Amino acid sequence: MISIIIPVYNQAKLITATLNSLVKQSYQDFEVIIVNDGSRDGLDKVLEAYFATSSAPQRFFIIHQSNQGAPAARNRGFKEARGEYLLFCDADAVFHPQALEIMLQTLTQNQNAAYAYSSFKWGRKLFKLWSFDADRLRQAPYIHTMSLLRREAFPPGGWDESIKKLQDWDLWLTLLENGRTGVWIDQVLFTVKPGGHIS
Repeated sequence: MISIIIPVYNQAKLITATLNSLVKQSYQDFEVIIVNDGSRDGLDKVLEAYFATSSAPQRFFIIHQSNQGAPAARNRGFKEARGEYLLFCDADAVFHPQALEIMLQTLTQNQNAAYAYSSFKWGRKLFKLWSFDADRLRQAPYIHTMSLLRREAFPPGGWDESIKKLQDWDLWLTLLENGRTGVWIDQVLFTVKPGGHIS
């Protein structure tokens, strides 16, 4: 099973599209853990209305906490996760219908990889990535947070809650220090809507 962990802070206008893209996935063995990180924009009402009409509310769980930042929210969600695979999802992203299936298939076919990452779009801008390169990763944060990660590879310390920016880069560098590498998927599997805020 894949545990999809979504930290949310004041993204009530965006999260419905994210959840819709998950419900429509070709691969359906997943749970969604939404961590409301102290939102003040009516997120609760939006989620309540969504789950009242959703066809799969039993797979969605909501955790409420005071605003502590995205890393803390992700760590909180991880504590409740049951899946053998983890996907830390932003609340301003929309997935390709086969995203989960493709990422899981890629990891299954690449047993030495700890995680699978893809190219993506930020608004209309295409981020066309490349095969995993440890040297390039040490120089620049080119791998997005939304990569499918084997639970066994997730660092014992979790996300570093003291870091305010480039948290995903820190995670992938930590994995690299632990001898863990990733595998690239030469497809665009999600689009991030500019203007989101998760801290």
